[in-house]
Amino acid sequence: MNIYFSCSITGGRQDQEAYAAIVDYLLQQGHEVPTAHLSQPDIMDLEKVVTPLDIYQRDVNWVTGCEALIAEVSTPSHGVGYEIALANFFQKPVLCCYRTGKTVSKMITGNPSPLQKVISYQSLTELVAQVELFLLELRDNH
Repeated sequence: MNIYFSCSITGGRQDQEAYAAIVDYLLQQGHEVPTAHLSQPDIMDLEKVVTPLDIYQRDVNWVTGCEALIAEVSTPSHGVGYEIALANFFQKPVLCCYRTGKTVSKMITGNPSPLQKVISYQSLTELVAQVELFLLELRDNH
C-alpha cells in the first residue's frame, strides 16, 4: 500500500523517535512510503536544497497518489494540517497520532469523517500497535 507519512519538520524534531517508529514499521511491512525521509534526523539538511514550490508540488502529488495518510500530530504544523485537509478532500483514509497529554487542534480531533481516525499513545509500542490496527481495518474494508 502507498502510505503518505506526515509530520512536523520546521516546528520541532522532538518527536523524531515516534516518526522513525512509524516509518520503520511501515517499511518493514512492505508498504511504499514516499515521505520516509521525513523520519530521518537530518531532514532539515535534506529539505533545504529543495525549493518551496518543488516541495509543494511533490507533496501534493504524493498525497493525491497515496492510498492512506498517517500523520504524527503531537507538534503543531501548518504543513501537516494542510496535508490532512488535502487527504480529507480526496477521500483518503487518515490516521492522526499524538502523544497522550498533548493538545491537538480541534479541527483534527473534531473531524467527524468516518475516514479519519485520531488516537493518542503513551509509548512507541502502543503507537505502532495503533498503526497496525489502522492498516488492518483498511485492508478489511477494501
